[in-house]
Amino acid sequence: MAKRLTTFILIGLVLGLVVGWGLNTNGDAVLGFFKQIGWAKPQTDTAAFLKELAGYFGIVTTIFLRLIKMIIAPLVFTTLVVGIAHMGDTGALGRVGLKSLGWFICASLMSLTLGLALVHLLQPGVSLGLPIPPATADAGIAKTGFDAADLVKHIVPQSIFDVMATNEILPIVVFSVFFGVAITAVGERARPLVRAAEAGVAVMLQITDYVMRFAPFAVFAAVAATLTEHGPKVIGGLAYFMGSVYLGLGLLWLLLIGLAALFVGRRVFDLIRYIREPALLAFSTASSEAAFPRTLEALDRFGVPRRISSFVLPLGYSFNLDGSMMYMTFASLFIAQAYGVHLPLGTQIGMLLMLMLTSKGIAGVPRASLVVIAANLSNFGIPEAGLLLVLGVDQFLDMGRSATNVVGNAVAATVVAKWEGGFEAPEPVAIEPPHAPSHGISGHA
Repeated sequence: MAKRLTTFILIGLVLGLVVGWGLNTNGDAVLGFFKQIGWAKPQTDTAAFLKELAGYFGIVTTIFLRLIKMIIAPLVFTTLVVGIAHMGDTGALGRVGLKSLGWFICASLMSLTLGLALVHLLQPGVSLGLPIPPATADAGIAKTGFDAADLVKHIVPQSIFDVMATNEILPIVVFSVFFGVAITAVGERARPLVRAAEAGVAVMLQITDYVMRFAPFAVFAAVAATLTEHGPKVIGGLAYFMGSVYLGLGLLWLLLIGLAALFVGRRVFDLIRYIREPALLAFSTASSEAAFPRTLEALDRFGVPRRISSFVLPLGYSFNLDGSMMYMTFASLFIAQAYGVHLPLGTQIGMLLMLMLTSKGIAGVPRASLVVIAANLSNFGIPEAGLLLVLGVDQFLDMGRSATNVVGNAVAATVVAKWEGGFEAPEPVAIEPPHAPSHGISGHA
């Protein structure tokens, strides 16, 4: 099923490109036809019509992403509780947590540094030579700076039901850790809860299997909607900037996969094969959250113990967004170059550290990378209105950085598993519902 699903997603991606591009290119003719049959008002202009048409495509993608979000909270909670219960002691939990955070910090610094080096090497903004806009001009994007109180409020939930309702992963992780540690402390009396959580994992993964059958349609709709509304012109206008970002993301993939190869050797090719579907899904939908359940299954198939993957992956959603990290550096300095703002190297390094720190408090914010960039531009004398330069193509860039985030978190879980004693054979019985056919979730080839 996994191979067929990947094929169907690719077909949906290509069809979305063809349909979206065709509708945008022939917008006047399509609008004329709709007016003739009475499905469009006579006074409707082409731009408004294409935007409305893209909105209809967007309904399909919205349904799929809402189905995914329906799964995330119970899946994170049950898998994490089971993982901690199987660790056996709090010492192992603390050890895994420290190793995970150590990897996250190193990977973030690597991503930020790569973005800094490439933007200096490629100089994507220098040729624009834009005048400095008025001080009152901004991009209309909400800004958020680093606030310790807000970060604590975000991390520590006051109600587990509240954060589950809003799918805030990091607070769910915090509660799940407390719950799992308490189960370990209680011992045999809590065994029914562990069995219930294990059954919950099996059920949620079966639901994931049902939801993922809808993915090719969602991918088609997402790509078609974007190209129908914006067309190829928005890509061409900033083609060099986009190409530079994707070059950076490609190099980051090579670095991450190369690091994984240092730990797992030739098995890295198996890892690539297993995570290609969740990475493609994240790319197509511009949502790494949509790929979370499939990434968990891919790591199961590779042999990463569930107690490791169920802890590292949710934590990585807040602390290990490698693609977003590289993009934030690249975009910030691209805007500075476009306006001719010179920043000393020490200031640029300070910006990198500030971007890394600020990004930890905005998990779950839509277009989080843009929000973080907006918060930091004014701190370093860069016009905030420069965000308008990248806003039009951000959807296309979000696709690449979402896929990179998936790869980065999969590599992180793999490396931590290797540090913790290696891998194990997949255990399909533990996650398949009773009487499931042999091609069930964990048995996908």
